[in-house]
Amino acid sequence: MTEAAQNAGHKAEMEKLQAAQREKRRTLTDPERGLVLVHTGDGKGKSTSAFGVIARALGWGQRVAVVQFIKGKWKTGEKQFFTRFPDLLEWHVMGDGFTWDTQDRDRDIAAARAALAKARTLIESGDFALIVLDEINIALRYDYLSVTDVLAALEARADTAVILTGRDAKPELMDAADGVTEMREVKHPFHAGIRAQQGIDF
Repeated sequence: MTEAAQNAGHKAEMEKLQAAQREKRRTLTDPERGLVLVHTGDGKGKSTSAFGVIARALGWGQRVAVVQFIKGKWKTGEKQFFTRFPDLLEWHVMGDGFTWDTQDRDRDIAAARAALAKARTLIESGDFALIVLDEINIALRYDYLSVTDVLAALEARADTAVILTGRDAKPELMDAADGVTEMREVKHPFHAGIRAQQGIDF
């Protein structure tokens, strides 16, 4: 087949694909309220992906809030970067650190419940286009929170979109979500004995 024939065939294929995509878009509707998105799985990138959505929302001048359920108060690149948007973003660090660091179930439960109460207040306010509940799935995995209480908080969202991150998302949460993305680990530098890297991992 000549190059000209290949180009013509490619053009015809792309025209067909374009027509199909345009037809599909005609059937799409806007959601009745803010989307619920779940980022889960054992691979890296769940929170990082949510932070990318935050950057997108800020780019449109939208107000955003973050509630961190597990991660402690140490410095991270993302938090330092997002402090440059004080008029648009609220950042609430509610966790005391990883569960293997605290080793105190009662304290972890209290911290998780306080974080959910803060999250629900933010969601109900209607002041934010996007709220990220970072690592809330870990709090659910250890039964620090009930799925029923989390779903009730999400029901109050009106036009606010909510992203919930963390591995081992509960099936009930994924069923209620509008979108679920699972990050699958193929290879991780930690398993090769490499420390977490500033600017890459935190």
